[in-house]
Amino acid sequence: MTNIPRGLASSRPSRIQHPRCYNLAVTTDRVRAAIAGYNKRTIAGDNLVQSAVLVPLLCRDGELHVLLTERTLEVGSHKGQVCFPGGSVSRGDESLLATALREAWEETALKPQDVEVVGELDDSVVKSTGYRITPFVGFIPYPYPFRANELETKDIFFVPLRVLMDPSRFYFQERVIGGHYYAGPLCDFEGHVIWGATGRILKHLVDLLDGVVELPSC
Repeated sequence: MTNIPRGLASSRPSRIQHPRCYNLAVTTDRVRAAIAGYNKRTIAGDNLVQSAVLVPLLCRDGELHVLLTERTLEVGSHKGQVCFPGGSVSRGDESLLATALREAWEETALKPQDVEVVGELDDSVVKSTGYRITPFVGFIPYPYPFRANELETKDIFFVPLRVLMDPSRFYFQERVIGGHYYAGPLCDFEGHVIWGATGRILKHLVDLLDGVVELPSC
């Protein structure tokens, strides 16, 4: 892990002015409406490892994208998998949100003050490793000087939300991946396989967005 600069972990995210961003179905206002008022489901369990991730949304080429990373083979768990920036709680983290923002900075060089957090999604559990993941959704600027941590992050890439909202691209599948049987939401995107907890979190986000009536532009 890279040591976070003094004062960075305690900086409070400020509201960022993002361009209005459209794709076939989604605007930034629609995301705020879906997430900000959502009453998330919390999973309890003292035997679970607390962790948190950031679900970063950005405007690229006129439409909303999700930032994802591919883990290296040197990390302790979930080697080579597609995931959100995030990780387990460390001593000194003031909250789960602080964990998500710290890990995002360590893995991608995204500064906490450059994230506009809009809400949380349901907790998710990775049964094979015993992690409980709390996802925080936030808007981030783009373009941005992202930098992959070479020990943890093999790749940083962006998936259009319209791809994830397309039921012909992102749907329930059964497949053996890396020697593991998997049944759940899955998306193949430009050589990356999005599945597991990441797939479940993204499916939850898509379901919430599908349930919100489009808001008029301002």
